[in-house]
Amino acid sequence: MTKTEQQFNNAAKLCHDIYSKKLSDYGTAWRILRPSSLTDQILIKAQRIRSIQIKKVQRVNEGILPEFIGIINYAAIALIQLELGTSDAVELEKEEAILLYEKYISQAKSLMLNKNHDYDEAWRSMRISSFTDLILMKIFRTKQIEDNDGKTQISEGIDANYFDMINYAVFALIKLEEDVL
Repeated sequence: MTKTEQQFNNAAKLCHDIYSKKLSDYGTAWRILRPSSLTDQILIKAQRIRSIQIKKVQRVNEGILPEFIGIINYAAIALIQLELGTSDAVELEKEEAILLYEKYISQAKSLMLNKNHDYDEAWRSMRISSFTDLILMKIFRTKQIEDNDGKTQISEGIDANYFDMINYAVFALIKLEEDVL
């Protein structure tokens, strides 16, 4: 197992633990959200990260790490919603919600490993602020595709953007951890 794969696993475990605990607290109330609402939720988190990075001051005592975790978890939930569709019946068995989450995190990891191979870990030379900007770009691309009723002429679909958001946020978590060590 490569260092990057192990670091991805560590970040994914952190996110999974929070996702699982929130499932216990809130259930699957997020089932009522349309993917566009989840995109907007991710936008809020990414804009807060960028605001803190630019201002270098925050007034709410929560750093950017929980926001990157939120991006990962909301993007995974958005992928689940794309698969299952929005539902007024918000209850989904916890076990199924966890299996679906793990499926999409695993797919994100596979994508990351393939791209990481081709790009020779170029992300390691990037700044955390660049990951934030790339996530924001992916959000705005997703919003445009959503506004076009999911239709694209040449571009990847909404799901590809959510996967990229997950991976950029994981890279940010890895870099944040490395900065602490």
